Amino acid sequence: MSKVAIYLNFQGNTEEAFHFYKSVFATEFSAPIMRIGDLPREPNSPSFSEADLNCIMHVALPIIGGTELMGTDMLESMGQQLVVGNNTTISLQLDSKDEADYLYKALSEGGSDKAPLRDEFWGYWGCCLDQFGIRWMFNVMNDQYKR
Repeated sequence: MSKVAIYLNFQGNTEEAFHFYKSVFATEFSAPIMRIGDLPREPNSPSFSEADLNCIMHVALPIIGGTELMGTDMLESMGQQLVVGNNTTISLQLDSKDEADYLYKALSEGGSDKAPLRDEFWGYWGCCLDQFGIRWMFNVMNDQYKR
């Protein structure tokens, strides 16, 4: 069966972000969190610092409607740099205004760049940038616009 997963990159705070998302969506990780230090050592693999070994290699968390968030820490030691901006938006198609209100309130806490939830011609809509720089959009579609 096909499904959608959204992969997010963080600069060293993946674990903090995913524990936050876990509390918001009240779900459990799909598998144990994998750290760089959990990787099998290959003879020609790069050597990592102690700090890098504790970084997140992969984490997965189911959220709404079969969608899964996945994430990793980018490693500065490998030349990886995170650019936070509006290049990632997670659009949540929700069933009720109450659900949208709850998720918007929780995810916008400590965030910025907010478009408060409001009625639009197609439904109930809002958007925010959370405290980790991830953009979230919320939609509760009117019956005539549901597909």
